[in-house]
Formats: sequence, C-alpha cells, structure tokens
Amino acid sequence: MPENSTCSGASTCSKESCEGCPSNKKGNGIAKEPMNAASNIKKVIGVVSGKGGVGKSFVTASLANAMNKAGYKVGILDADITGPSIPKMFGIHGQVYGIDEGMVPMESENGMKVMSINLLLDDEEAPVIWRGPVIAGVVKQFWNETVWGDIDYLFVDMPPGTGDVPLTVFQSLPVDGVVIVTSPQELVQMIVKKAYNMADMMNVPVLGLVENFSYLKCPDCGKEIKLFGESHIDEVAAELGLPVFGKLPLDPAYAEKADTGEFDLVENPYLDTAVETLKKL
Repeated sequence: MPENSTCSGASTCSKESCEGCPSNKKGNGIAKEPMNAASNIKKVIGVVSGKGGVGKSFVTASLANAMNKAGYKVGILDADITGPSIPKMFGIHGQVYGIDEGMVPMESENGMKVMSINLLLDDEEAPVIWRGPVIAGVVKQFWNETVWGDIDYLFVDMPPGTGDVPLTVFQSLPVDGVVIVTSPQELVQMIVKKAYNMADMMNVPVLGLVENFSYLKCPDCGKEIKLFGESHIDEVAAELGLPVFGKLPLDPAYAEKADTGEFDLVENPYLDTAVETLKKL
C-alpha cells in the first residue's frame, strides 16, 4: 500500500499491505476507536487468559496497585462485562454519573479510576444477559465515552478466552501489550498458546506470563504445597520466548482483602518483574 494512501477495507487488504496504513496505530490494520476528547491515556495494557478461573482480575488489580504506588496515574477498564469483579474488590459501589464530555469513572481509595458495568446497573447483583455484539459495544463505550482524564496506564481486565470482547479490545483499543495469566495444570501449554496466538494474529505484543495459584505456603512449617501440581510455565515461556513475570502463591490474606473491598491495601511483590517491564514501555 502506498505510504499516503488510506486503507479502504477492501478484500485485497492483507496483513502485510496494512503495515504502513496511517489508520493503523498499533499494527493490525484496523482503525482504532477514538479516545474520549477529555482523556489522555498513554499506555493500554490488557490482562488476558485462555480459560476462566485463573485469577486474572486479581493480577489486573495487583498490577494496577503496584503502578499506582510507583507514582503513576492508573485506571482499570473492567471489560469482563458478564462477570465484573473489580468494583467489589476495591469496595466501589453505586452508579457513575455523566457530564457533557461523557461518563465519569469512580475512584478507589488509593485514587485509581475504575469503569465497570456494575457501576451502571441499578442492582449490582443483576445478571447481564446480553449477546456478544452488545457486550462488545459497551466495551467500546467504556473507552470512548468515559472521561478518563490523564492516565499513564490503563489496565483492561478481559474475560477469559478468545471471544467477542478480547477481539473487540485488540481491534478497537490501541493496546501496547498484554500479560497472560495461567495456572500450573498440565493443560497450561494449550491455554497459554491460545491467548498468545490470538495476540500474535492481532499484532499485539505479549509482554510476559504470570502463573497464579503456584503453591500454598504452610502457615506452620513454611513448606510449599503445590495444590495444582508441578509448574509447566517455564517450559512454555522458553518455547514462546517470553519472560515469566511471577509465580504467585495462594494467599488467604489476598482473598480476604478482595472480599472486604480493601484490595487497594494489597501489595504483591511477586509481580515486581512485571512492574519493571511496564515502566520501560
């Protein structure tokens, strides 16, 4: 495609021909949704997983806390529309309000901005029974109709798998990189590779891997008990040429803070490597 041409979306448009397209901000040949006029977001980080139940929201919230403590302005876009947990973890309740520029996100006790479907519902326990295209549309609205203000790092907590929402985020938001979260079971190789291959197909950089539920430390003797079996993350990471950001233990103290809405008090030293990587983006 000539340097000054505009991508028409024709069937002849290929991955290679769109590399220089002026509408292609992050390299996958698809024009991104415009940022809200009252927002200035410098970096967008997706947190993904190939399956559910691996603690992806826990990792998202932990990374956000760490970057916030390091002095950065942080926001969390809760894109897990049918299973939102971020507001509960931070003790945020009620509904957001709107101004002329758009929706105003709520803030955690430590000053992080949060937007989630639970902050739009009359009843936060009401189920969201929507079809994929509607859910994807809401995620776009959280991006371009939310008054985020100045944000250094916006973390996007995505639902598990490779469905509508991850596809929408990769296509519509200028994602600077993703962190893949998994657990120690033997099927980790398939799980990680599904998420990795989707990001690769969309030309979104994978920054590294996080293994959650790696072990439980006995409170009496300190022995590490591997409830989900031996870790396989190092082999998978080596095969894909990715760093392992951390192997996180099961810690009842973390679960307690999430249940009581005090996750802003959580410090997670197991993710220090990930934090240093994010600072260099």
